[in-house]
Amino acid sequence: MTSSFSLIWTITAAATLLQAGNGLLQALMPLRMQADGLPISAIGIVAAAYGLGFSSGCFLAPLFIRHVGYIRAFASLAAIVAVLVLAMTQAHSTLAWALLRGASGMTFACIFTVTDGWISARANSSQRGRILSIYMMCTKIALMLSPLGIAFGNIRMDGLFMAVSAVLSLSLVPIAATSTAEPPAPRTVRIRVRALFSVVPSAVIGAFAVGLINGPVIAITPVFGVSIGLSQDKAAALLFALQAGSLLMQWPLGWLSDHSDRRIVIAGLAGATCLVSIGILLASMYEAQTLLLFAFAAWGGTALCIYSVCVAHACDIVEPDQIVSTVGTLLFSWATGVTIGPLLGAMAMDMIGPDGLFVYSAIVSIILMIFVLLRIRRRRRDPVKGGFADIAPSSSAAVSLTPRAEAAHAAASPGAGGSPSGQSETPATVKPITSP
Repeated sequence: MTSSFSLIWTITAAATLLQAGNGLLQALMPLRMQADGLPISAIGIVAAAYGLGFSSGCFLAPLFIRHVGYIRAFASLAAIVAVLVLAMTQAHSTLAWALLRGASGMTFACIFTVTDGWISARANSSQRGRILSIYMMCTKIALMLSPLGIAFGNIRMDGLFMAVSAVLSLSLVPIAATSTAEPPAPRTVRIRVRALFSVVPSAVIGAFAVGLINGPVIAITPVFGVSIGLSQDKAAALLFALQAGSLLMQWPLGWLSDHSDRRIVIAGLAGATCLVSIGILLASMYEAQTLLLFAFAAWGGTALCIYSVCVAHACDIVEPDQIVSTVGTLLFSWATGVTIGPLLGAMAMDMIGPDGLFVYSAIVSIILMIFVLLRIRRRRRDPVKGGFADIAPSSSAAVSLTPRAEAAHAAASPGAGGSPSGQSETPATVKPITSP
């Protein structure tokens, strides 16, 4: 464990600080916009701008990293996002918030490509589980605890934004102090949605649906909490509950998906998300705050875990040399959902009231469940054991953390038809194999 940690401590420390700032910002922004008198629809537009910026950043990042390298890329991007957060203190219109949030989404996506790529370069078959578990535990705990920082400031003042900017700036320190060599630059990812859909439709639709529901719920949850009568710090604690539930359920669900048809797990999680969404509506109706926290934890343990099962399902089916493009395409599907979802979620809240957010979540979840069940009925698959990895929707560089990535690297190595550098000479593409 000590040997594994020595390989990744600098990037893990930087990513942990980055997610601490990002988690607090996720809670702070919607509350600040609501305090400024902006409607729910404006908050949805700003959240959609983040998704649009994020999807652009994921695929621009490799070019930027090739040009300046990992360390310089991280340093410059972290500085830019820290300045963008400070600029948010002067935002007073929907357009200003959307531009700043879109720019921060693009910047965060590029930074996550740096961190995922760095971790990927340090992971090999003998250390993959330990390296990935250390990295994911540190970043998830930071993302889980940081929203609670809302209780230590006034959202109408600028102090909390300054704190976010300071934490993001501090993430530069471990990277600037690293003495390890930079990993090789990531390769370009080609997006082939139609081709991948013909091979693994459940994974593509699943990733898209996850974006549709996770995007608005994470972006608007603090406003939902305040709208049903919670204090600002308790509303921010709902984000803590979401991430806590996700952290607790990732590996049990991963084990389950390794021992069954992963599509059954996807359908089950979608159905559970629908039921939990209804439970949240009932808990808010009866003002049961403790029950509401547990319900949000259950929602995080279902909805926030679907994406990684979709990735594992897709990687089971495609050939090893198609995995990079496969994960990039699923990420694009997820980001498209994150761009559209907040607009639809905000529209539902405008039409129905605060409860509209989870009415919308229940509807999208049940549609996903029905679609996947129809696919299971059309073609059954045997379990593929041992392929699950806890992959969050951050960047296509995370593909190298999946177990089957070793096969892809082996296929590209000398003696296996690959280039002498051990990397494919051309970007991986998704090629339909058989229609499921």
